[in-house]
Amino acid sequence: MATLVTYFSAEGTTAKVAKDYAESINADVFEIVPQEPYTKADINYMNPISRCNREQLGGKDVPVAGSIDNFDKYDTVYIGFPIWYGQAPRVIHTFARGYDWTGKMVHLFATSGGSGIGKTSDKLSPSLKGVLSVDAKLVHNASEI
Repeated sequence: MATLVTYFSAEGTTAKVAKDYAESINADVFEIVPQEPYTKADINYMNPISRCNREQLGGKDVPVAGSIDNFDKYDTVYIGFPIWYGQAPRVIHTFARGYDWTGKMVHLFATSGGSGIGKTSDKLSPSLKGVLSVDAKLVHNASEI
């Protein structure tokens, strides 16, 4: 079996952590990219009508571009993302619902400019159908995963 590190990164912070960690454990990497990429204005959480706010507060699906080939070969999957409104961005929920997680170990890692990890694991678990176990931690660099 193999290990996969997946990530969504809005501004590059999570990407760096994910790539560094994947390299350190010799894992495959998959970037979670929304079909419609985010602009700087889209992720301005200070604007109540920005795209990220509408998606998070509305619980909207955010379609993902691309998919993981041979997902069945992975028994351990790391999913990285920035914390938005105390949880994973909606694109992570959409991504997670696109796969069968039966028997897989999932480790969530999140980056944040100031928010805590909150109940991220509990909120994302319904989208990870069949997962064997899931845990979550807030990190600042790859060595903390």
